Amino acid sequence: MRNTTSDFSPLYRSFIGFDHLANLIDKASRADKQSSYPPYNIELLAEDKYRITMAIAGFSEQELDIESKQNTLIVTGTKTADKEANKDRSFLHQGIAERNFERKFQLGDHVKIIDASLENGLLHIDLEREIPEALKPRKISINKKPLIDS
Repeated sequence: MRNTTSDFSPLYRSFIGFDHLANLIDKASRADKQSSYPPYNIELLAEDKYRITMAIAGFSEQELDIESKQNTLIVTGTKTADKEANKDRSFLHQGIAERNFERKFQLGDHVKIIDASLENGLLHIDLEREIPEALKPRKISINKKPLIDS
């Protein structure tokens, strides 16, 4: 039997404020149980710029839903094709999957969805990490304190 839990307690002794990483790793391990449909790519376009490309042949824009909530990107495809219209079709081979799907991606802090487009059966979702000014590294100057005369 394979051990599927990890003990992160040694990390808590020396890393302060990183306890959320254990939660992210736990979510990622649960995400591995997702269906592999539809196939997708994740590209690094530039520093802090990413693109997710999903192969979703047969889906129209109206059948797709893209939602971002609590650092999770959820892409849902729901086929609205009329079953009655398809009942007269007879396939010798049906290799194009036209089934509903839900795909979740865990996003890092400050990652925002910039754009989404559908072209030639590929859904492109562009993302960018925008670190707030208050969180960017800054130089701290050392000021010389005046001596107090007594």
